[in-house]
Amino acid sequence: MKTGQIHVQTENIFPIIKKFLYSDHEIFLRELVSNAVDASQKMKVLSKTGEFKGEVGELKVEVILDKEAKTLTIRDRGIGMTDEEIDKYINQIAFSGAEEFVKQYEGKDGAESIIGHFGLGFYSAFMVAEKVQIRTLARHEGAQAVQWESNGSPEFTITEIEKEDRGTDIILYINEESVEFLEKSRIQGILDKYCKFLPIPVFFGNKTDYIDSPEGEKDDKGNVKRVAVEVPNQVNNVSPAWTKAPVDLKDEDYKSFYRELYPMTFEEPLFHIHLNVDYPFNLTGILYFPKIKENVEVQRNKINLYSNQVFITDSVAEIVPEFLTLLHGVIDSPDIPLNVSRSYLQSDGNVKKISTHITKKVADKLAEMYKKDRADFEAKWPDLKIFVEYGTLSDEKFAEKAKGFTLLKSTENKYSTLEEYKEQVKALQTDKDGKTVFLYTNDPENQFRFVKAAKDRGYDVLELDGPLVPHWISKMEQEIENISFARVDADTLDKLIKKTDEIPSKLSKEEEESLKPVFEAAVTKDKFRVEFESMSESDAPIIITQPEFIRRMMEQQKMGGGGFYGAFPEMYSLVVNSNHPKVGALVQLTDEGARSEKVKQLADLALLAQGLLKGEALNQFIERSIELV
Repeated sequence: MKTGQIHVQTENIFPIIKKFLYSDHEIFLRELVSNAVDASQKMKVLSKTGEFKGEVGELKVEVILDKEAKTLTIRDRGIGMTDEEIDKYINQIAFSGAEEFVKQYEGKDGAESIIGHFGLGFYSAFMVAEKVQIRTLARHEGAQAVQWESNGSPEFTITEIEKEDRGTDIILYINEESVEFLEKSRIQGILDKYCKFLPIPVFFGNKTDYIDSPEGEKDDKGNVKRVAVEVPNQVNNVSPAWTKAPVDLKDEDYKSFYRELYPMTFEEPLFHIHLNVDYPFNLTGILYFPKIKENVEVQRNKINLYSNQVFITDSVAEIVPEFLTLLHGVIDSPDIPLNVSRSYLQSDGNVKKISTHITKKVADKLAEMYKKDRADFEAKWPDLKIFVEYGTLSDEKFAEKAKGFTLLKSTENKYSTLEEYKEQVKALQTDKDGKTVFLYTNDPENQFRFVKAAKDRGYDVLELDGPLVPHWISKMEQEIENISFARVDADTLDKLIKKTDEIPSKLSKEEEESLKPVFEAAVTKDKFRVEFESMSESDAPIIITQPEFIRRMMEQQKMGGGGFYGAFPEMYSLVVNSNHPKVGALVQLTDEGARSEKVKQLADLALLAQGLLKGEALNQFIERSIELV
């Protein structure tokens, strides 16, 4: 038996590890299982290179829970360690790293997110254990099995023991504060989270499976009976789809893997992108385009980051540009720098290169889909739209490529690219200043009257809806020369698309001035500005509009980023058509009461058409309408 003291002067090393090394204590199991997998893979390598000439046998990792003994054991059949190797890797290297960690970061803010190479994974065990044993037999012929033991102080003992199987058992004697880790469901949950795709089989207890009756017993219908049996519970898939070559996978394999990643998701993804890079960095993975809902926030944090098949985090903002956090899937890269707890990412050159590469791959995939099968791309566009808009707003390189495959949908259900559409409407929808106006609606049903009026003039109307549209159209107006967007209800058509010829008014200035106070009395004065305009007789007698600029700023404000909070009160224009017969008839009325009532009815009809007539005003309108009938 050998006793000794770990070469470290700091007496309170373990409390510091507990406090700063890991923000979440459950990580200990990931670290220990990952170490066991590493030891098993090293065994494979030594056998392949001929350094180990014996039988490798079945390589697996077992997690064994003994609730009565209050122990949790992580067992592998990997390379094992001699007493010299324990002394080197456990007592010297790891603890010298620990001492360095303490010297540099004790008492400093942010110590929990330090990036380093301290080799402290094994010591995470002391976050949950009052005592830890390592029982190990090295791969060398004739090696002596040894046991290392420590209670979390710098003292340790190494004892010679009997052990038949090559490999290592890490035995944790769980402390009183960590009894949750003696619950089977808790351990299963951690293994499912962190160890689901490790490359060596990991087993935890047994599970019930159903097989055909070995005796061939049959049920009443003559079918062979299924009987329940206990089988070892393997928690991981050692060959997930992203580790395979794309040529070896079919479309169904990708869909099946998506269901494996998100068992509670019932919708299939639109399509996938398989990442496979080995220079200038290593990167594999599969990214899926989900059917994106309007609630963008719900879609985030569905990309899982792995390092050599070990789950690290689902917070990938440093690696993936913001708009790509809407994607789902897996990224695996051993080249991403991780801190000592492997839970935080460091922003460095490789991370930026990976981010740029992923953006390029996504843009290239969308461009390829558009060129290969435009009809299919158009069918997917309603789900892709918000994603492409988001990317266009947040990433300049993506925005440049997206111009070629960004689609506009008309109210006639026809799709066009930005440039195609500009050419289509240029002749009819270019105003006297040479600017082509893209008319649009964000609610075809509620804005039906305005859409119809535009179409009656021969104009085309786009459907543009969604939370990002106000920001997106502002960007497009800056990017594409001589275009502007205008919602169909933002003003009268003659003002939205100003032509050189103006329709003469049938009312004189004096007549307009005499009617103006009557219309002003019919609406809330601080919310509506009354103005007269000479329009076609076929246009409505009154149109309620909201200036495009003010409305767009208010919409951007709601989504954030407008920067004009409180600057734009809710204001509308009540535009009176001075050429409409009903308006002309008002001039002839000498009964002021009758005139006011007719104006009120016309104004309320216009408000009703815009969904602005509510509460008491709506009730009064209904009662007045009944009286008129």
